[in-house]
Amino acid sequence: MFERPGYDTMKNKDRGGLVPPLSVRAGKENIEMTKHSCIEEIQEEYVMTKTKDAFYSQIWKLVLPILIQNLLSSMVSSADVIMLSAVDQDSISAVSLASQYANILFSVFYGLGTGITMLCAQYYGKKDMKAINVVQGIAMRFSMMFCTAFALCAAIFPKQMMWLFTKNERLIELGADYLRVISISYFCWGIIEVYLAVLRSVERVAICSVLNIMTFVLNVCLNAVFIYGLFGAPRLGVLGVAIATSTSRVIELIGCFVVSSFSKDVKLKLSYMFIKNKVLFKDFVRLSLPALGNDIVWGVAFSMYAAIIGNISDDAVAANAVAVVVRNFGTIFCYGIASAGGVLIGKIIGENDLEGARSGAKKMMKLTVISGIVGGIIVLAASPAVLWYSATFSGLTPTALGYLKWMLIINSYYISGTAVNTSLIAGIFRAGGDSKFGFICDTIDMWCYAIPLGLLAAFVFKWPVMVVYFLLCTDEFVKWPWVIKHYKSGKWLNNITRDDWGIE
Repeated sequence: MFERPGYDTMKNKDRGGLVPPLSVRAGKENIEMTKHSCIEEIQEEYVMTKTKDAFYSQIWKLVLPILIQNLLSSMVSSADVIMLSAVDQDSISAVSLASQYANILFSVFYGLGTGITMLCAQYYGKKDMKAINVVQGIAMRFSMMFCTAFALCAAIFPKQMMWLFTKNERLIELGADYLRVISISYFCWGIIEVYLAVLRSVERVAICSVLNIMTFVLNVCLNAVFIYGLFGAPRLGVLGVAIATSTSRVIELIGCFVVSSFSKDVKLKLSYMFIKNKVLFKDFVRLSLPALGNDIVWGVAFSMYAAIIGNISDDAVAANAVAVVVRNFGTIFCYGIASAGGVLIGKIIGENDLEGARSGAKKMMKLTVISGIVGGIIVLAASPAVLWYSATFSGLTPTALGYLKWMLIINSYYISGTAVNTSLIAGIFRAGGDSKFGFICDTIDMWCYAIPLGLLAAFVFKWPVMVVYFLLCTDEFVKWPWVIKHYKSGKWLNNITRDDWGIE
């Protein structure tokens, strides 16, 4: 009485059975297609989830060792400041100002390291280790050139270099003594930074952490010996810090050669400097020089900030020395993400997975925003303890303590701006071979906006110290609109590797 749904009741003589109508057959085909489509979507979603999880797991594997390196670097600076606080405020101020030249040199190394990462990370994704060795040699040539220039200036003209930051005769004398000794370490430092940049580019970050731990422990121990005169050594104060730093860098370089001797593919060989390859040299210059210029512009600008503050107030210099140490701890996570993300995204681009790189950049930005907020909270949370210690043990004057209080508050929000810009300019953009944008952006922002504004505020309008400091710390937020717009455009995403680099 009731017919089976979807079936015709007419007999088919040839087939001897019930025949489904055309509409039903089409429906069955649609069901099959839908089923296959759902399976494909599920599979695609599964792959994307795995890729997402893989990106986060990979970036954390890189971030954690880099965090350790950044933490140790900050702790070295902190150890110098903390240990010198037992001497006097002038010692802290002198080393802080003299270290501005080391900061500029570090900017050079960071720029070269970024150029190394841009090329080496992508060639690592391509599995081309020979190209990596050639790039290492090119970077080392540039590094030695800058190290020679800085070492000669620090050894021959130390007082003139200090005079740019302060007119206080005692600070000039102390700083000059520091520069003469520390100049010896610049050559070791240049080789170390190039080799460590190569290791980070090929994801050997754990080795870098071990070397940094060794250097930190050694530096702190030698600081204690030469500052306080332990084990019969003379009490050398500022000079002791310079000796400790120089000695620890020599030993770190020896450690790099030891690591190299056990490595199968990433060697530290000075002979690499003499390898000539026009193609990779042009690529390195084209990509690295804007990054190098960017970091020099950035580093010199920060030294100008210190010079402006130093020519206003000696108390502000001492306060800023402590504030910078605290800020460095707050930015550790931010810089770790920028470095790790740059390596990982560069590798993905070298594998020619541009969409994967774009997706990774989005995930990296989420982590960056979180890191900036966390860094600001760390600075605010640490402020009471820092102020108590500075008031109790460091010998800062009441005026310097007042400056320090407000500097810590300003730096708590400054970190957010730094986090976003560093991750984008020094991490994501450079991973994609785009180093020109950051150079242009930072040059305009710092040298056409922040420094002129600081000079006018300090020496023309003669505004209070903390107003000048606040204005200098607006530089990171002024460039946000352009940086974010460039990120969204996708113009930074490029595969910069070559198949024919060995053909000249």
